[in-house]
Amino acid sequence: MCKTFSTFTFVVLTSLNSALISAGEADVVAAEARCNQSTCTISATVRHDDAGWDHYVNHWRVLSAEGQEIARRVLHHPHENEQPFTRSLGGVRIPSGTGQLLIEAHDSVHGYGGQRFTLVLSD
Repeated sequence: MCKTFSTFTFVVLTSLNSALISAGEADVVAAEARCNQSTCTISATVRHDDAGWDHYVNHWRVLSAEGQEIARRVLHHPHENEQPFTRSLGGVRIPSGTGQLLIEAHDSVHGYGGQRFTLVLSD
C-alpha cells in the first residue's frame, strides 16, 4: 500500500512540476511609448503560457540601454485566458538623451530570461 501511494505521489508531483516548467519564459513581443514633455506611458505586450497562480508573469520592467531599471509594472494576477496581453505604466520619467529602452518580463518560476523588446524612442 505504501509503495503504491509513493509511486502515485511521485507521478502527481512530476506532472505538476512539468506543467509549471512547460509554460516557459515570458516574452515581450511589442511595446510603445507615448510621451509628453516630462513623462511617458509605456505599454508592453507580453506572451506567456500562464499556468495559474504558481506560474505567471508577475511584472515587466523598463531598462535603459545599459541595463539600469527605470520603471516596473507589477501584475497582480495570471492572464491564462488573455494571451498575449498588453498593460501600460504611466508617469515614467525617461532620462534625457535616451534613444532606446529595453522592456523585459519576469515570471514567477523562471524569473527574467525570455525575449526582450528594444523600444526605439523618436524625438
